[in-house]
Amino acid sequence: MRILLIEDEKYIARAVAEVLKKSHYAVDVVHDGNEGLAYGATGIYDLIVLDIMLPGLDGLSILKKLRADGLTTPVILLTARNATTDKVSGLDAGADDYLPKPFHTEELLARIRALARRNPGYVDEGALEFSDLCLAPWTLTLSCGGRQIQLSVKVAQLLELLMVNKGAIVAKETILRKLWGFDADAGSNHVEAHVSLLRKALAQAGSRAGVKAVRGLGYRLVEPQEPQELQADSLSPARPSAGQAPVSQCSV
Repeated sequence: MRILLIEDEKYIARAVAEVLKKSHYAVDVVHDGNEGLAYGATGIYDLIVLDIMLPGLDGLSILKKLRADGLTTPVILLTARNATTDKVSGLDAGADDYLPKPFHTEELLARIRALARRNPGYVDEGALEFSDLCLAPWTLTLSCGGRQIQLSVKVAQLLELLMVNKGAIVAKETILRKLWGFDADAGSNHVEAHVSLLRKALAQAGSRAGVKAVRGLGYRLVEPQEPQELQADSLSPARPSAGQAPVSQCSV
């Protein structure tokens, strides 16, 4: 899950971003309202944490503009204002939740998980399921049958993105933006390398599902009954032979 944090108090932004990253969320941080609107309008974020009092453009104005443009991304408002009228104004403007300052980071994380569960792709406590796979993004744990393996952050984020899209094609450009953000020095070779790592992880987990490259378009998860094609950019690894010990770590 990629989160946009729009907060002008830099020490708060740093602290919240660090907590989110430790919980394995990808985070972009901006401190100005106009910049926040530009980032939010891209539509690449799964959730926006938005302060109301901002320089340039206030949070309610940002929220109203995003909703007027049809953006449905969940938004949690952060504000020092705690009056009922302020909460009502924020919710009426299109916010999905409202968290007054000061707040405990555990509560923010719980509210993020609650909003994630509204996505039909997620199941109990924000886990995802596809075919014989179950991914717990907050622990980076992939389960298949009775086997569990630990994924690296980026491989888990890639699998989460593909699972949320339920077999639909996800473009390379979308993967780049979702996993590395706008400012990272990453290219298509980074995507191909992590797709290869993900394929190895699925094989290690003993899954019948796989990742299929659709030439010129992107990647998608395939059900076990769908034939997989060997691709030029990354070949699917062989499955473990009978009696071979399961591998419990997939690292980048």
